[in-house]
Amino acid sequence: MSALFVLVFVSLIVAGAFLAAFIWSVNTDQYSDREGAAMRMLFEDEYKKAN
Repeated sequence: MSALFVLVFVSLIVAGAFLAAFIWSVNTDQYSDREGAAMRMLFEDEYKKAN
């Protein structure tokens, strides 16, 4: 039974770390360009010619 408490505690710590990483990534504008990668994938040749 004590192992169950340890596993729950560890899983809460891991979940909190992932939540903190997600909040950090949103606050530092990691998701600011939502369509850029999709457009580069679809029109790769046109972007290479422009650069």
